[in-house]
Amino acid sequence: MKLSLAEARAIAITAQGLAGPRDTGPDRRALAGLVDQLGVVQIDSVNVLVRSHYLPAFSRLGAYDRGALDALAHRAPRKLFEYWGHEASLLPVALYPLFRWRMDHAIHHAWGRMRRIQNEQPDLVARVLDIVREKGPIAASEIETGASKARKGWWEWSEAKVAIEWLFWSGQVTSAARRGFERLYDLPERVLPAKVVAAPAVGEHEAQRMLVERSARAMGVATETDLRDYYRLPVAGARRAVGELVDAGVLEPVAVEGWKKPAYLHRRAQAGKVDPRRAALLSPFDSLIWARDRTERLFGMRFRLEIYTPQPKRVHGYYVLPLLLGDRLVARIDLKADRQASTLRVQAAHTEPQAKNAAGALAGELSRMARWLELDTIAVEKRGDLAHVLKRSLP
Repeated sequence: MKLSLAEARAIAITAQGLAGPRDTGPDRRALAGLVDQLGVVQIDSVNVLVRSHYLPAFSRLGAYDRGALDALAHRAPRKLFEYWGHEASLLPVALYPLFRWRMDHAIHHAWGRMRRIQNEQPDLVARVLDIVREKGPIAASEIETGASKARKGWWEWSEAKVAIEWLFWSGQVTSAARRGFERLYDLPERVLPAKVVAAPAVGEHEAQRMLVERSARAMGVATETDLRDYYRLPVAGARRAVGELVDAGVLEPVAVEGWKKPAYLHRRAQAGKVDPRRAALLSPFDSLIWARDRTERLFGMRFRLEIYTPQPKRVHGYYVLPLLLGDRLVARIDLKADRQASTLRVQAAHTEPQAKNAAGALAGELSRMARWLELDTIAVEKRGDLAHVLKRSLP
C-alpha cells in the first residue's frame, strides 16, 4: 500500500488529536481522554512560557484549568502517573504494569550514575528508601543522609538525589505530588490506585509489543524507528514487536511518499478531515514533533531546540513553538511569558517557505494563549520576517 505525504500528514494529525475542533469546555474527563489518546505527555523543566506538559492539552482542547491536569496525576482517583515513558513523562495509570519490566531491569536501562550508586552504595540507597517510607511524601532536598548538598544541574546532583532518582527509575518510589516543580516522592502503594499496583507485571516481551501498538495508535503511521522512539524501547524488542503486530494484522506495511524507510499503518488509523483554518501552537516537546527526523519527513521543517545554543548563534530563538495551520507547519515563534509585566512576549516570529495566512492564524492563537495564561497584553519584538505583519494583525 502507498500513501501520499498529504495522506500521511492527515493520518498523523488525526491520531494526535489535532484535526478536529477544540473542546468548548475541557474538563477532567476530556483531559484524561486526551492523555490516554496520546499515551504519553513529556515533562520538561523549562518555564519561560509555561511548563511543557501543560501545552499539548491547550493545543488540542483549548483553554483549560491547569490544576485539573495536576489533579489527574496527584489526587485520588489518580488517572496519570509520572515515569520515564519517552523522557520524564505523564502516563495513563493503565500503562503502569507495562513499565514494570523497565523498573525491574533498571540496572540495564537507567543512566550510568544511577546504576553506579546502586552498585557502589547500596546502603545509601536503602537509607534513602527508608526515609521515604518513614516521611514521604518528601522532596529530595529534604532528605538528610550526610551526602553533599545538592547544587543546580543534574550533573551536580547530590548522592541523595541520585539515589532517589534510582529508586524512582526502578519503581521503588513514585511521584506523589509536586511543590512548584519539585517532585515529592512516596511509595507506589501509598500513591497509585491499589488495583494498578497489585496488577501482575506484564512480561518484557509482551509489554514491548503492547507499547509498540500504543505508539502506532498514537502516531497513526510511522517507521520502526518512530515506533521505538515513542516509548524509548530497545531495538531488538521493538523490531520483534513490529513483526508480530504485522503478522497479527494490527500494523500494515506501507510506503509513504518521500520516506526512505518502510512505514507501518495502524489498522484503526484514519485520515480525518483537517480543517485548513485549524491552528495550534505546539510545544517543542509535543509528541507530534518531538522526533525531529519524523517532523522533517512529515512537514519539511528542520526543527531544532536552541535553548543550549549561545544567544548570538540562535536562528529562531530560545523557546520556539511551531505553528500548525491545517496540515502544515507554517511558522516558528519564540515566546516568553513576562509574568511581572503581565505580557506575552513574541521575541521572534519567522514564517516557513510558501506559508500563507500565518499572521492571522498566529494572532488568534496568541490571543487565546494570553487569555489562558492570564496575561493582559501581547508584545511583538522586531525579529523575524513575520514580526511586522503579526503586530498589525493583533487587536
